Amino acid sequence: MDIDTLRVYCLSKKAVTEELPFGPDALVFKVMEKMFALVSLDTMPLRVNLKCDPEEAIVLREEYDGLIIPGYHMNKKHWNTVIFSGKLSPKLIHNLIDSSYNLVVDKLTKKQKTEYNQL
Repeated sequence: MDIDTLRVYCLSKKAVTEELPFGPDALVFKVMEKMFALVSLDTMPLRVNLKCDPEEAIVLREEYDGLIIPGYHMNKKHWNTVIFSGKLSPKLIHNLIDSSYNLVVDKLTKKQKTEYNQL
């Protein structure tokens, strides 16, 4: 998966925006102003930090050793870095993005959820 495919997939989700709040090398995807993906644009292969359930994060790191690692510059309990080396299936990557997005949506405030549901 490349950056263009990743962008299209993330932006196809409801209420998603993208921005560069940390400078030109870190693309952030947010749902209702809450980050669910952080892409490092200056590394090869491409890397993305995704939110993850803490128990699932450990399982994924063990199963995909070296391809899914603790979140770089993030809370290692709640974030994983996924390395797009070509060894992970697009389906798995989509599932990880979906999971990150859903975790953030589930934690929205009542007001944010009301706004989200009205979109």
